[in-house]
Amino acid sequence: MATGGRPTGGGDRARYAQLLDHAGRATVGLRPAPGAAAPRMWGSGVFVAPGWVLTCAHVLAAGDGRRRETGPDGVVGVAFGGRVAAARPTYDLSRPAPEAPSGAARADLALLRLLDPEPRHPCAWLSDQPATLLEDAYIFRGHDRSGGDPAAEGGEEGHGGASRLGARADRDAPASPVDPFIAVRFGARDARGLQFGSDVRVTPGASGGPLIDCDRGEVVGIVKGRHLQDHVGLAVPVTALRGLGPEHLVAGAEGLGPDPYHALMSLHDRWHWAGQELGRATGPTWFDAQHAIMAGRGRLWGVQERLQALDLLARLPAPRDPLAVEAAVGEALERGERPAAWSLRTWRDGHGALYQGSDPYTELRTFVHYLRIVAQLTADGVRDEPGEEAAAVRAQAVRLAEFVQAKAVVLQPQDRRRIGPVRRRPRSVLVEFEPLFYDEGAAELFNWSVSEGYGQGQWLRVDVQESAGGVPFEQAREQVLRQLGGRLLRADGAAGPGARVRLEVAVPEGRWHTAAGRWEVAASARRTAHLRPVGPGRAVILRDQGRREQVDPAWLRRWQGLHAAPALQALRVGPRRGAGARPGTCAESVWRLLETAGEGALPALCHTVADGFGRDAVGVALDTGFPAGLWPARGHGEERGCDAGCEEFHRGVRELLEGSGGVARLPELVRQLRAKAAEAAEEGTHWARDLVLLYDDPEDPIPPLFTDRPQVSPR
Repeated sequence: MATGGRPTGGGDRARYAQLLDHAGRATVGLRPAPGAAAPRMWGSGVFVAPGWVLTCAHVLAAGDGRRRETGPDGVVGVAFGGRVAAARPTYDLSRPAPEAPSGAARADLALLRLLDPEPRHPCAWLSDQPATLLEDAYIFRGHDRSGGDPAAEGGEEGHGGASRLGARADRDAPASPVDPFIAVRFGARDARGLQFGSDVRVTPGASGGPLIDCDRGEVVGIVKGRHLQDHVGLAVPVTALRGLGPEHLVAGAEGLGPDPYHALMSLHDRWHWAGQELGRATGPTWFDAQHAIMAGRGRLWGVQERLQALDLLARLPAPRDPLAVEAAVGEALERGERPAAWSLRTWRDGHGALYQGSDPYTELRTFVHYLRIVAQLTADGVRDEPGEEAAAVRAQAVRLAEFVQAKAVVLQPQDRRRIGPVRRRPRSVLVEFEPLFYDEGAAELFNWSVSEGYGQGQWLRVDVQESAGGVPFEQAREQVLRQLGGRLLRADGAAGPGARVRLEVAVPEGRWHTAAGRWEVAASARRTAHLRPVGPGRAVILRDQGRREQVDPAWLRRWQGLHAAPALQALRVGPRRGAGARPGTCAESVWRLLETAGEGALPALCHTVADGFGRDAVGVALDTGFPAGLWPARGHGEERGCDAGCEEFHRGVRELLEGSGGVARLPELVRQLRAKAAEAAEEGTHWARDLVLLYDDPEDPIPPLFTDRPQVSPR
């Protein structure tokens, strides 16, 4: 195919005219900094987000591999729209990560940032799905209208590769008029990237420019080089950007934060959506060009749905674990846990993995289901977090869920039912022991239950042992432990890849010394599985069986105060002998100590809490609203005073709270302490082996006693 205005072959220039115009305006020329004498264009790039240019890393290096001469602070020039703007190289994906093995593959990509704080320019649309075969496609070359013919400003000699296919497309060339783009007659992906061929040689200076798949109206690759003997070229797939990380930040440059890939693509997607807002659009947009290309294809999930969905996904935080994206894609595609063929890092990547060539109805159902899963996962991830930031995330998750609901109205009722109640992800498993009270002197007997918790007081009871007579506590505990390992493993699986749900144990007064962290449960689902202590591997907390749905104001006030406190302090609670103090009781001074304690105070007791003073002190702490406290399961009695072991315990608690970073982190920090103590991995941690953490969240009260009232559904 010729490069002029004569459409030939499979490409239809008239059909793609609007798209090609947008692509041409988003493509830039890279050259020395503004004001440089006799500037020569090095290669090309493309705007992918406001102020951000994507190019090949090798364009920024001379033919001998050295970095090109730049202005102060590494400034280079970006030519577009008849002007040259200053930019700074910011990310270089061709640099190996420190932990990468020798010979690890690197992407020949780089990102530059314009120095203009409010850049005004168009942006190209980057595909969210991998390219495989290309039929109607074009590559674009930047232009430099600041002086001379563009071809006369070709780059320097490039480096070679296998069969010399890696030779740069930005070589010097005789001055002659060239189009800003040429047509591609074939393209396919292999291990090296996207190979493409044209009827003419790749234009000099095209390295770093975009490869456009016109059938999808998307940038699918960045031109890397050309074969020196024929009309074959190579491009880096834009999906290689998924490897972008903070380790690629150029020294001294201002980056995009700890997750630059998510931040960059969020800027990209939000910019394109903003261009469609009423009153803001100043002319046809890239979306309009895509819509014109795809009109009449009968798709229910078209470019408009995709544009809005990706904008909503861009407003969510990045997934905490990329495996969650693969799991969501697998669930939406009903393929189980089989991993995706392409690496997925963000919710946007997961969206791109859903294009399976299905019929329009199945495709719509799949996308709606996937977005519903993402909305649920995002809301679940911040449901217990305080503050405005978490509230904003919850609001964005609601917006996504409302969008899903609007798009699901065309689905058949059975599909709406399947998609609407997405399977809930449990955050905890609660074991509750209910005492059955008898006349004084009679043995205390118990019933028990096991529930899965979803936060904010939502529970699903999954096992109950209820009888009129009950059983002794030790027998009830053994009954629970026989099936608790399997229950925890199932909850872990439902919570997501790599999850370890929290174990919560609700006990009545007199059982506050229960060392649930040392309970041993089955390590797997095998019939003969080994038993392992539960505490070192997952967070274990104690809850008061007497606190339930009716939240005491003091309890809630103390909880909110702990979250608002700038730091946590250990409040040592011990008996003071003197007037009015009787063995086994709390003196008035203990009541005053607890009632007047500051917002960040947590009671710490080294006495046993099974009886006597310790039991009374915990009761007073609960009566005065304290939601959290720490004590050893085997504290000392009143028959002896505190010793060196007590001092070690209180010192350890002080250090734990001072470095905690907030009450929300306490369950995990105590788990880490238990793990170190169990392995004897660190001196001075043995005091934590039977450490009990009371952690009673009034915003997530335990469920009502064994009643017939409805509970939350797991779906």
